[in-house]
Amino acid sequence: MRERRWESRATFQWDDVSALSGRLAGLGLRPATRDKEIIGYVEEWPVTAPREIDRLDAWPKEDVTLVHIRENWRGDFFLLAGAYHTCFQRNKRSGTYCSVSHPWKMQGRWLTHSPEGMFWIGFRDQHSFIRVRLQTAEVITPDETRGNDRRDLWLEERQRAFHSAVSLLDLPIEARLKNEKLILETTEPNAALLCSWPDAFGPCQFEYNVPDAFEFLVPAGRLAATWGGEPATVRAYLTGFSESALNDFETSEPGARHAYRCSVHCRFNELSEIFSVISPSGRLYATLCEFQTRELSPAMENAWIIIGVVGTGDGFRIEARLNRAPLPENEMDGWLETLLGFPVSYVPLPPFP
Repeated sequence: MRERRWESRATFQWDDVSALSGRLAGLGLRPATRDKEIIGYVEEWPVTAPREIDRLDAWPKEDVTLVHIRENWRGDFFLLAGAYHTCFQRNKRSGTYCSVSHPWKMQGRWLTHSPEGMFWIGFRDQHSFIRVRLQTAEVITPDETRGNDRRDLWLEERQRAFHSAVSLLDLPIEARLKNEKLILETTEPNAALLCSWPDAFGPCQFEYNVPDAFEFLVPAGRLAATWGGEPATVRAYLTGFSESALNDFETSEPGARHAYRCSVHCRFNELSEIFSVISPSGRLYATLCEFQTRELSPAMENAWIIIGVVGTGDGFRIEARLNRAPLPENEMDGWLETLLGFPVSYVPLPPFP
């Protein structure tokens, strides 16, 4: 679901992270200890060749994904996606996954939503899918009521936005209102419709799955065409493939820069060592502490909070992610600064990683 997110203004070193762990423990919370087994998430780690993933061989890994990134791209999306699809057919096996993303644009006037969204066309062993995501002007989580005075506008725009995508893709999906939220439904019995990334007004993303591996190549090209030929950042995500298969993808469709993402099983105190491998350009995330606000103040409205460690650049930032703001907006920065011991700023998660 959508989350509220604050981030430290300063960058810290690992000793500072350890000191924050002690501070949170002193408040009666249960932060990760040095030897606790955790999962760290590596993102946007630039590499020059697929074999560089071997630099993380000291730790068990899951969901290893090589990302091909093309910036300022102006090509034919149908041809690009088709090339990845052809290579996927040569190299697919159980557990492999390939998807290609491209931005799209909606016509009309928008106040609560951005006119720019993102979509992914993807291929798995037994099916293909199209995923469409909207971006909102602000994040109002499912448990927040800040947008109730404009709920009608939010719902009208959400319905119009999804109708725009569904019409271009020619999908049997209906966007309708139920219990003051938007819902998406399909009448196609052989398809699976998955809705996700919800906020206070309904889902911001849907994924439509069908058995036919070729069904979305042409419709996805129509959605990409709404970008109007402007330069775009296009990504291809390759998960579960062998090094030889990854080299085949590169030979078939050259010209992209490469970055890895994966999850890493490690002890909490090993995060600094992992970060030394992927820094300064890679990004590392792990949870330091998770709790509810009523553990600190029973009188406060309850919210779930995750305090996370984010390795980026030359050090670590601290983030706080909440399923809702438990205080008025003008009090949140000060309350988090008192909790953590340093200034923070509101920094929402990027909508299209």
